[in-house]
Amino acid sequence: SKLMYLFCFFSLFLDGQEQVLLKQSQVSITKGHTTTASVDCIVEGISDLQYVYIHWYRHVPSKAPERILYIRSGSVSYDDSSYRNKYSSLKKGTNIIFRINNINSNDEGTYYCAYW
Repeated sequence: SKLMYLFCFFSLFLDGQEQVLLKQSQVSITKGHTTTASVDCIVEGISDLQYVYIHWYRHVPSKAPERILYIRSGSVSYDDSSYRNKYSSLKKGTNIIFRINNINSNDEGTYYCAYW
């Protein structure tokens, strides 16, 4: 079946003044020995991402959103150790890149980044 990846915008207002906007790019698919999907989460409104937590979630219809991992200062923490081979994330300037490895029909869903 055809894989569908949907990405959305997520914004959060802090103290009613500072606006932080997370923009997600369209998914990029790379086919090689294995097939990998990646998406950028571009962070606007924060000058220094070193101490910021960016969370990645997956939402499947009829289920509650599930956090996969979060990244801070380039260090990734997984909610389930079994996710280590499937998902990865890295920080590149103001971009947080999220990758899904060995994609297949079981990976369908909405993936999004969040910040707090």
